[in-house]
Amino acid sequence: MPNLIYILLRRLRWPLVTLVSVYAILVLGFVLIPGVDDQGRPWRMDFFHAFYFVSFMGSTIGFGEIPYPFNGMQRMWTLVGIYASVITWLYGIGALLAMVQDPAFRRLMTDHRFQKKVRGIHEPFYIICGFGDTGKLLATALAEEAIRCVVIDNRQERIDDLIISDLPLLVPGICDDATRADVLKKAGIEFPSCRGVMAITDSDEANLSVALACHLIRPELTVIARAENRDAAANINSFGVNVVINPFQTFADRLALAMHSPGMFVLFEWMTGVPHETLREPVFPPRGEWILCGYGRFGHAVYDQLISEGIHSTIVEATPKAVGAPKDAIEGTGTEADTLIQAGVRNAVGIVAGTDNDANNLSIILTAREINPNLFTVARQNRRQNDELFHKANVDLLMQRGSVIAHKIYALIRTPLIERFLRRAQQHDNDWANSLVSRISGVVSDEVPHVWQLRIDSAHTPAYAAKIGHQPITLRDMRRDPRNRDAFLDWIPLFLKRGFDEVLLPPMDAEIRYGDELLLCGRLEARRQMEWTAGNEDVLAYVLTGEEHPSSLLGRWLTKTREDEAGLSG
Repeated sequence: MPNLIYILLRRLRWPLVTLVSVYAILVLGFVLIPGVDDQGRPWRMDFFHAFYFVSFMGSTIGFGEIPYPFNGMQRMWTLVGIYASVITWLYGIGALLAMVQDPAFRRLMTDHRFQKKVRGIHEPFYIICGFGDTGKLLATALAEEAIRCVVIDNRQERIDDLIISDLPLLVPGICDDATRADVLKKAGIEFPSCRGVMAITDSDEANLSVALACHLIRPELTVIARAENRDAAANINSFGVNVVINPFQTFADRLALAMHSPGMFVLFEWMTGVPHETLREPVFPPRGEWILCGYGRFGHAVYDQLISEGIHSTIVEATPKAVGAPKDAIEGTGTEADTLIQAGVRNAVGIVAGTDNDANNLSIILTAREINPNLFTVARQNRRQNDELFHKANVDLLMQRGSVIAHKIYALIRTPLIERFLRRAQQHDNDWANSLVSRISGVVSDEVPHVWQLRIDSAHTPAYAAKIGHQPITLRDMRRDPRNRDAFLDWIPLFLKRGFDEVLLPPMDAEIRYGDELLLCGRLEARRQMEWTAGNEDVLAYVLTGEEHPSSLLGRWLTKTREDEAGLSG
């Protein structure tokens, strides 16, 4: 990027040359014009006093005639200087204002500020390409977890929305084309602290271009890309360390999961929820005849999953030949009662409103319910600003494309172990999932559980690392409350990775070892209390033995707190 100071001086060179020239001539004039001192003797002003006088005269401060009263010739030269300096300053200020309003210079200033903010990030961070519904939800969730990110979007109104967003962390953003290598470099892709790139723009082609650029700049970097087209997904998967998310296929998989394992569906939703999201209640999509309105990419994915579940569905499509719908598809949008009746809505158990138009989807749901109030309804919401309308419609299962992608990316970034956990969990039946959901609900409130990953080593858990080898530490010990060891914190262990071994739902009497990786879930406050124990040997000693050995300010404070509580209870 061009040097900002150089550009500034180059654009202002003539105003600066004019100002310097005027000041030099005025100073020279005051030095050469003869005057008299307070004794009436001839006197000439030296360069210092001349420069001093011209400086405060040109800035219109006006201290007075120095060091002696001026004669007529000096005052005449002062008048010339006043008007010359004022005109020169107006010329210079006008040129400066014109330059500041120049779109090219403003863009340069914006780039400079953006790169300065990116260079100021010293923690690991991610680059988000696209700040639509998905990007906004993802950036907010990451900021809540104190995970830094940088945003690129080609729409200024979206960057303005980022600027005014009340996020817990500063998130630098720039309006530019994320497919360009120089823009990715501005965003810090070459920095060692950049851990990954999320290509989640509205265009599969743009996401492919971002993935290609990232692979060429940093081949080892992980790129998580949104791809709604199967060809684009295959292309992105063919090179680099890439993860491709198809929101339509992901939702269709979840719908099928809800049909044969409602408990597993709830578990997946809870584990991939973003902070402060309300717990999702179980849904029970019935088996029987379904109606699918819209056979685009979303409808096609849902149709394939329904077929795999052994469920017959009747397709309603406005242009069946153009989208390659089955031969028995009914032509229409589904917003007309006649079309739905022809599709068998009176005997159907469920309906999917899956077009790319929110108004049509809402109309389909309302019209179908007028005919068959007992239908299980699934709707696709394309625009987040229609949240209230779909909420009022009371849809049983809602597909928000941005939400599906953001939840999956957030889960992958926040806790890498969660993908292994969910993959292993799917090998169990619905009763196992229901039992686990019941256990989790016992340690959380009405918000999704806080899920975190913990590594047992000197860097992350110094107290545990120091104690291991001298005294056994179990998961039950880790769960003890550091304020009262007889009470237990609200979290449960989900997954234990020890080398190549993986344990699903490890028992509470399992001993931890150096290098273990744990996946835990519960309340955020429970995590903070447990990390307190993991980082302080005095607190850990109390948790393990019940004996207090306060050798630090923290330990002494803990002892005093318990003594005060005991005194109050007594």
